[in-house]
Amino acid sequence: MKFTREDYNQRIIDKAGKIPEDEPVFLLRAQDVHAPSTLRHYAKLLEESGDNEMAEELRSHARAMVVWQKSVRVHKPDK
Repeated sequence: MKFTREDYNQRIIDKAGKIPEDEPVFLLRAQDVHAPSTLRHYAKLLEESGDNEMAEELRSHARAMVVWQKSVRVHKPDK
């Protein structure tokens, strides 16, 4: 898997080997102020395509991010 940030390529691994080595991936962290709204938007797209179960899973994760953000300092995404 290939991340947008080169340093993530060295730290994050796919132990199950489900993601091909050359497949681009993107990681959102809860400390990113935009992460919860991004997940909610993607959940809406999933719901529109009929995947209600995954949409609710993402909304739940977005809520967990918001709760976490209330206890720490959030900021713009890392570069």
